[in-house]
Amino acid sequence: MSDEELDKEKDKKPATPESSEVEAAEVDTEEAAKETVKTDDEKGDKEPVEQKEESPASEEVTAETEEGDTEQTGEEVASENDDDDEVSSSDDEDEEHVEEKEEKDYHVLSKQELIAEFRALLKDGPIQSIKADVEEIKTEFNAKFDEEVEHKKEEFLAGGGNIIDFHYTTPLKKQFNSIYFDYKEKRNQYYQNLKRDLQENYRTREALIEELKGLLNAEENINTTYKHFKDIQERWHTAGAIPRDKYNTIWNTYRHHVENFYDFLHLNREFRDLDFKHNLDQKLKLIARAEELAQQEDVGKAFRELQMLHKMWKEDVGPVAKEYRDEVWDKFSTATRVIHDKRQEYLKDQEKHFEENYIKKQELVQQITKVAEGTAASHKAWQNAIKEVQKLRDAYFEAGKVPRNKAKEIWNSFKESTRNFNKAKNGFYKDQKKAQYANLEKKLELIKIAEENKDSEDFEVVTPLMKKIQSDWKSIGHVPRKESDKIWKKFKDACNHYFDRVHAERNEANKEEMAHFEAKQALLENMSSLELTNDPKADVETIKAKITEWKGIGRVPYNKRNIERKFNKVLDELFGKLKLDKKEAEMIRFENKLSNLASQEDIRKLQNEEFFISKRITETQSEIRQLENNLGFFQYAKDDNPLVREVHDNIAKHKEQLNVWKSKLKKIRSLRKQQ
Repeated sequence: MSDEELDKEKDKKPATPESSEVEAAEVDTEEAAKETVKTDDEKGDKEPVEQKEESPASEEVTAETEEGDTEQTGEEVASENDDDDEVSSSDDEDEEHVEEKEEKDYHVLSKQELIAEFRALLKDGPIQSIKADVEEIKTEFNAKFDEEVEHKKEEFLAGGGNIIDFHYTTPLKKQFNSIYFDYKEKRNQYYQNLKRDLQENYRTREALIEELKGLLNAEENINTTYKHFKDIQERWHTAGAIPRDKYNTIWNTYRHHVENFYDFLHLNREFRDLDFKHNLDQKLKLIARAEELAQQEDVGKAFRELQMLHKMWKEDVGPVAKEYRDEVWDKFSTATRVIHDKRQEYLKDQEKHFEENYIKKQELVQQITKVAEGTAASHKAWQNAIKEVQKLRDAYFEAGKVPRNKAKEIWNSFKESTRNFNKAKNGFYKDQKKAQYANLEKKLELIKIAEENKDSEDFEVVTPLMKKIQSDWKSIGHVPRKESDKIWKKFKDACNHYFDRVHAERNEANKEEMAHFEAKQALLENMSSLELTNDPKADVETIKAKITEWKGIGRVPYNKRNIERKFNKVLDELFGKLKLDKKEAEMIRFENKLSNLASQEDIRKLQNEEFFISKRITETQSEIRQLENNLGFFQYAKDDNPLVREVHDNIAKHKEQLNVWKSKLKKIRSLRKQQ
């Protein structure tokens, strides 16, 4: 066909085949996109996203939600205005297309751990993607530091300081501020470089357009011109991102001059047909890949790759011959719709699971709130509450993702509930700490008294005082753990020093006690060889006489009191040989035991004995009630039934023992009143 015929053929058409191909591709792509996007718009085009996790703690489970932009829909794929590979500028865009992250509970981390997390983010994380984490870390660090400042301020004011003079900082705070400054510097530098790169890329693209325009006037072989055009296209696709506000203008300008070049190329059928054939091959490959993606089980992966295929269809591959245009576009659109439909079903099912997870997380948050509000004011109760809340926190993080539009709300509720729990817990232990420091002051005062009197010679006056402060010590209550062992040792050493002196003084000054000891030794040897008469009454009187004689001898030196245990052992052996009423024998032994305890001038031993007897009375009464309840199982059995008789006998034995315990309790209480 001659040049004249070509011109006539061109005049018959509203546009060149190449121009029609570009326009048709745009219109058809947008129509396909509208079909697939409609469902997105009806249901909300954002995929549910989980927030980032703060760990563990825990305690005191936390971070702001960092949401990546929604995945591109079909409309975004086809639209010439939303090419993410061509556009990048604002602060908000630095979070685009990030992987969905799990929540991270920074609230449970200490200040040192928060600094370590901050360092790791600054070292390993893309500076444009860590803003939400950094701000959450900053919030948690400042909250913990402010709490520390308030505590120090209270101490400063309690010590008589003036609030105007109060200033407080720590090496950790300075360290954090330094890291945060580095972060801001690094982030600002990143965006300065980004802005510079965007401008450079923009100038590069302007130059490519000028180079493209020059092809129409090039005085060179058409083959060379075509290769030059392909080279410009390749450089255009690798030129990089530009400022978003300039994207539409430069893209439309570029497309306009590409169309002009195709009009120019149309004058040479050989190159036009060769280009159409090459483009058809490329589009058929894109269709084949789209059809493969439509069969994939991983809907998300298929959808993401589909976006890339649309981008290649739009930007990388040129037009095809008119007779193939509708056919190839219909095939590509059909595969696109299949993937979009599968994705909508997937999102619908996913949304259902996300909603279930949301309800589950709501319940867990409510349980944490309930624990925080209902914990009793005791150390044990709060320790149990801490374990319970930790289990609830673990369950929260295991519950899974929630709908994107509810993620921030439930995450904030979770953080608030854990913060309220920690606030209540810390408030309790803060009050406990104040009480413990008050107890510490009281015990330090007792130590002062003990140390002032430990060398006193006035035993009659000081001994009751030392016993009293020992009793007061026990009634005061807990002190801070770090001080407990230290002050107890000081108090014990002072008391032991005094009482060792008392005992040593008495042993040295009172030779009579040594005479008592020698007399008791002789009596003990006599009792060891005592022959019983087999007359229980006479033998009991003999033993009682020996006991009376023993008591009448008097006290022995403190370091010789082991003889009392030897005497009790001999008594036990003698009573064991007697065929004596069990209660009577036991009470005789008990009276001797009480006499021995009372002579030791240690009120705690009598207290412990009284507590033991009271406990045995309670246990015996409980056993009797259980046995009496057991008789209910035999209400229709005769009294001579062996099992019934056994239960009755057992009850009688327990009641007999109960009487013995009660008699002992009466004796010991009577003795304590006399002291």
